[in-house]
Amino acid sequence: MRSIHRKIRHWYTRYGRTDLPWRNTADPYAIWLSEVMLQQTQVKTVLERYYFPFLEKFPTLEALGNAPLDEVLKMWEGLGYYNRAKNLHKTAQILTQAQGAAPALPSKIEELIKLPGIGKNTANAVAAFAFRQPVPVMEANVRRILCRIHAMKDADEKALWQIACEMVDRQNPFEYNQAMMDIGATLCTSKTPRCEACPFESICQGKSDPERYPRKKRRTVPTKEQYIMINLYNNKLALSQRQGKFLHGLWGFDAIEVPLCAAEEVGEVTHTYTHFKLRCKVYLYDELEPTHDHYFTPEQIRQLAISKVDEKILNLYLDTMK
Repeated sequence: MRSIHRKIRHWYTRYGRTDLPWRNTADPYAIWLSEVMLQQTQVKTVLERYYFPFLEKFPTLEALGNAPLDEVLKMWEGLGYYNRAKNLHKTAQILTQAQGAAPALPSKIEELIKLPGIGKNTANAVAAFAFRQPVPVMEANVRRILCRIHAMKDADEKALWQIACEMVDRQNPFEYNQAMMDIGATLCTSKTPRCEACPFESICQGKSDPERYPRKKRRTVPTKEQYIMINLYNNKLALSQRQGKFLHGLWGFDAIEVPLCAAEEVGEVTHTYTHFKLRCKVYLYDELEPTHDHYFTPEQIRQLAISKVDEKILNLYLDTMK
């Protein structure tokens, strides 16, 4: 692997995305934040809209730990997978309360993985990128590379981790792991990979038909339907803070089993999540007496942390009022 490692370092120096801000900092907090934001989210989206504003609002682990959850969720608004934000906040709180001033992330993987929202891959990534430990990372691009190198149709997680540990460049884990992700993103892509330019070309067992590896899983996305009630009182809209696991902590309009007979149907909104599509039929009910604890003007709602689908519902309401 020494020869391959040299090729990878050379490739990364020449073609890698070395200008990404989280690759040019030694701050474990900033590196951890980037790893969490990049889960299920494209680099372009994180870089252009979320990473810098979040760090400006919460520049340190201590600042994040001392912030109200509502403020954290508001800065995360639109990024989705809100459990990521809640776990970031919870971990920051735990470390701030335990360590006091200037709290820090632990450097040991076994300690990192005990914290909320930090799984094996995130722990390894923080260890490799922030603390330069000789461990591999395992995200979608890396899985695809390993499957093709070893002509594995089915990506067995345990086997892939074993292979990754054997292949990692122990002398240069930072450059190696960053290069692996970049090679997967730019060369060893899911469709039309550029095998001739890949540093692994000489050892890749799947290069004759790379798109066979790994086997693509067919997935159907179900559609869920909801009735949403906008309760209006004194020109303000009722919102509740969600308590369930899904979208917990965000403000939103009420989902109901059956629309009120006196309610007016105002339209429909749809939103696609990773595992399902949501179709909401939206109704408006003008209350004679308040039935909720919290009512807001549309301008006030814009300042709250709400989900993308609730933002669509608010916009639908505003359009009907024109």
